[in-house]
Amino acid sequence: RPYIILKWAESADGFIDTERTDGKPAKLSSPLTSMLVHKNRAETTAIMIGRRTALLDNPSLTTRNWYGPNPIRIILDRTLSLPDELQIFNGEVPTLIFTGEKHPEKKNTVYATIDFSRNPLPQIMDELYRRKIQSLLVEGGSRLLQSFLDNGLWDEICIEKCPTRLHSGVKAPEICDKFSYSTEEHFGRQIRHYVSQTS
Repeated sequence: RPYIILKWAESADGFIDTERTDGKPAKLSSPLTSMLVHKNRAETTAIMIGRRTALLDNPSLTTRNWYGPNPIRIILDRTLSLPDELQIFNGEVPTLIFTGEKHPEKKNTVYATIDFSRNPLPQIMDELYRRKIQSLLVEGGSRLLQSFLDNGLWDEICIEKCPTRLHSGVKAPEICDKFSYSTEEHFGRQIRHYVSQTS
């Protein structure tokens, strides 16, 4: 499997976003930490998000705030419900969609069909290995990140802590009891923390 980096930003009270069906995500990053995120993107082969993040945030998943190559965009869309107008379908960056449906390739976009009735992550790891994708940055929502944690599929975790309190919303992923936030290395794995000073 690839070397896997999980990344998220969380509020001081442990939320990664407000509960929403549209609009912009909660501002938990500063210009400096946003730049560091784009640096991380430039240093990895691929970046992954889930369907909900793609739909709500409409991200480009590029390195526009840092010099370097754009990572391959990887999106999970089981039923192919994402609209074509999203930035991930603009054809500017190689994009891989994991789905349960058959779909022909289109401009710079490839579809890989997997069986979602079984755990999709081992199937995805096999496909990424087959495609020689050596490193993966997971920037998805809480559910996608938690699934990687629950399956032990990570080598590095980057947690951006913001002093802002959201009081409610989408809870940050939880690292299982075997690992501790206060410990920096776990059997070759690393957890890195940095603080965002948002305005």
